[in-house]
Amino acid sequence: MGISVRDEGSKVTSDINVTPMVDVMLVLLIIFMVITPLLDQKVNVNLARSRNAVAMKNASKSDAVIVAVTRDNKVFLGQNQVSLTKLGTEVSSDLANKTNKVVYIRADAESTYSTVENAIDAVRSAAGVQQFGLLTDQHTGNLAPPTGVAGQ
Repeated sequence: MGISVRDEGSKVTSDINVTPMVDVMLVLLIIFMVITPLLDQKVNVNLARSRNAVAMKNASKSDAVIVAVTRDNKVFLGQNQVSLTKLGTEVSSDLANKTNKVVYIRADAESTYSTVENAIDAVRSAAGVQQFGLLTDQHTGNLAPPTGVAGQ
């Protein structure tokens, strides 16, 4: 009686196929690259629309000082909600080491004018800022004429 030895074990390869893993990792990398700039939006504000909006490229920089006024008249400095009494001192501490002393205001179209005015006054009086940028969206269609009776 003879012993038969099977030699099939030497034909099996134990290489790991990494192609699917690389595909998944590249998809995740692309997703994170697309989502990361969207996370930089600090406060959700519907900006007022303007026909003659001027691009303010410095407002999109990471070190820009942005004050946001929301629809319910809450005031934010960056992502942090602040009161109007503390807004000026916090802005002045943010602007201490900067050469460009411009504060950008992102006001919701539904916020009250007095809250925006009070925020500007607080920054102007406590921080000594003289340059403000009021951020708006470019209107893409025709603006409807006012419905009031102006000429009568």
